[in-house]
Amino acid sequence: MIQVENLAKSAVSKRGISTCSCLFERVKQTENEIVKMFQLGRPKDETPKSEQRFEKRKNCSSRALDERFVRILKIFKWGPDAEKALDVLKLKVDHRLVREVLQVDVDFNVKIQFFKWAGKRRNFEHDSTTYMALIRCLEEAGLVGGLWRMIQDMVKSSCAISPAELSEIVRILGRMKMVDKALAIFYQIKIRKCKPSSSTYNSIILMLMREGRLEKVQELYNEMCRDGDCFPDTLTYSALISAFSKLGRDDFAIRLFDEMKENGLNPNPKIYTTLLGVYFKLGKVEKALGLMKEMKEMGCAPTVYTYTELIRGLGAVGRVEEGYSIFLNMLNEGYKPDVVLINNVINLLGRAERLTDAIKIFERMELMECKPNVVTYNTIIKSLFDLKYPLTEIMSWYEKMKISSVSPSSFTYSILIDGFCKKNNLEKALLMLEEMDEKGFPPCPAAYCSLINSLGRAKRYDAAHELFQELKENCGSSSARVYAVMIKHFGKCGRLTEAVDLFNEMKRLGCIPDVYAYNALMSGMVRSGMTDEAQLLLRTMEENGCTPDLNSYNIILNGLAKTGGPQMAMEMLKKMKNSKMKPDAVSYNTVLGRLSRAGMFEEAANLMREMRLNGLQYDLITYSSILEAVGQVDEDGKLVAA
Repeated sequence: MIQVENLAKSAVSKRGISTCSCLFERVKQTENEIVKMFQLGRPKDETPKSEQRFEKRKNCSSRALDERFVRILKIFKWGPDAEKALDVLKLKVDHRLVREVLQVDVDFNVKIQFFKWAGKRRNFEHDSTTYMALIRCLEEAGLVGGLWRMIQDMVKSSCAISPAELSEIVRILGRMKMVDKALAIFYQIKIRKCKPSSSTYNSIILMLMREGRLEKVQELYNEMCRDGDCFPDTLTYSALISAFSKLGRDDFAIRLFDEMKENGLNPNPKIYTTLLGVYFKLGKVEKALGLMKEMKEMGCAPTVYTYTELIRGLGAVGRVEEGYSIFLNMLNEGYKPDVVLINNVINLLGRAERLTDAIKIFERMELMECKPNVVTYNTIIKSLFDLKYPLTEIMSWYEKMKISSVSPSSFTYSILIDGFCKKNNLEKALLMLEEMDEKGFPPCPAAYCSLINSLGRAKRYDAAHELFQELKENCGSSSARVYAVMIKHFGKCGRLTEAVDLFNEMKRLGCIPDVYAYNALMSGMVRSGMTDEAQLLLRTMEENGCTPDLNSYNIILNGLAKTGGPQMAMEMLKKMKNSKMKPDAVSYNTVLGRLSRAGMFEEAANLMREMRLNGLQYDLITYSSILEAVGQVDEDGKLVAA
């Protein structure tokens, strides 16, 4: 029997126990006396004894957990007294009692001790329901190690496990971020205990989806199909179509969509919405619109997410009026948009230079019970910059944003800094950078990139380099684009050695040079008359798996035109015409200028005729110089004396 000594009066009063002397003096108590200490008081208007006897028999038969026993567990924890109380209260130890004790609000160690004690009782063995009850408790308490050990004990025991319980175990382990262990247990139970149901597969597929283990999802789907009697349901298809869409395996996602309909399953709004995104991504706009029509014909009501995907997709292909009309019709049909949908509509209108309509929607947001967020303000501010609105109006929106208690994000400052740089308001951009730092935002490479580029254009190369170094110190590294900008400006001001050093540094730090970085360094080399070195870098670029763009070839073409003479420039242009990288107006004008300077006017006239046939514009300065030197060019591109 548990010893009760020197219990403090304050603790006693909190527990609502009588302060009689028996609680302060060690006395011998019988088992019945222990129980009577916690006996519930009866109201004065007691029920007749016959009814009491009936109620007692009723309670015993149902084995409801006695509140007196709960009070014993709360105060004396688990021990000999609690064990004797079970006998006195005639509480039979069975699966129901174990589950009820595990649901009681008592100290967690009490539950574990009781669970272990019950498992050692004669003629009692834990089943899956008692194991699951304790596993739920362990999850609630966040005891990861104990939870995993208990699941392993359950699998090793002789108790049967149902597909529903297997599903729950997978979901619990998924919530605890124990994905590999969930997979291991899934296969252990599948082999030894039970055959998984569609619901079980769904649980593990959804867990893998949440953790980004998309490749494993396909493996589970193939396994599910091989089982023969466990077919995918709507939830399975929903998860699979979403997974394959994210993996970029769009054809397989569409095939699954067709397969589920062939199997007599009706797609839900989420599946239709995913497929809409797939069709827009593939450029199959009419297919997407047809899918929307099919959805309505099948009686599957579009959700706000469906409309968001539809409007975003139409905006991406420039069908602004159609997207806007769908939004207005949606409102007329009584749909309530959310802030994400409205942000997409505002973005759609802003990119189409219909900012007045976008602002009207913004002003209606309150009536639609939809509060603008930081993305809403960012979208409008960016559109204002793109449409070259006055700075006073742009800053008024920024102030309105802060007055509305919407905190600017890192992207807000990036938009403002980039916008000020494009408006050549470098000082305002630098002030915004300071404010960004004061707000505690980490350095934004995009914002620094704009500033470094603007400082370079202003020939403030040392200031640009200082800002570049600051970004590296604060971030530990820098993006390839920021390196490219700094390399470009070093090349422009003749500091080629520093440009080369930066290029080598970015490779050394694991920042893989992109096409912009290669172009920046090649441009610097050409400026310094190092055309051969630039050509070698172009080959290195291709060998390293970085595909050159048209600008890459134009840089080399410019170098050859300067140092290699007109013939080499003509040969390079010919190679470009015979390759996938077709020359543009810059390419032709580069060669045209070189021919003009070399006095090769007949060749220049032929090239001008070719440009005209290809719909390309002559460089006016070059054209004027040719006319001044020789005369004019007739409709066939032949030179005519002035």
